[in-house]
Amino acid sequence: MKLTIAKKTYDTKKDKEVAHRTFGSYGQIDGFEEKLFVNDKQFYIYGVGGVESPYAEPTIALMSDEDAESWKKDNDIE
Repeated sequence: MKLTIAKKTYDTKKDKEVAHRTFGSYGQIDGFEEKLFVNDKQFYIYGVGGVESPYAEPTIALMSDEDAESWKKDNDIE
């Protein structure tokens, strides 16, 4: 997915994936996947999932460095 926010482009095909987590199985209506990416020192989450998940539409959400570290810690990711 490619999205421009405040004149900065976030591209999940080019940016570095730092970590990911999945909930449920592929095809479940409430299952979803979150991937943590970094682009020019800006962290963001790319979320995608089923129609009843938090990511019914593919989403990019920007994160601070602190939030990214918290997300990794909360999900047991180093």
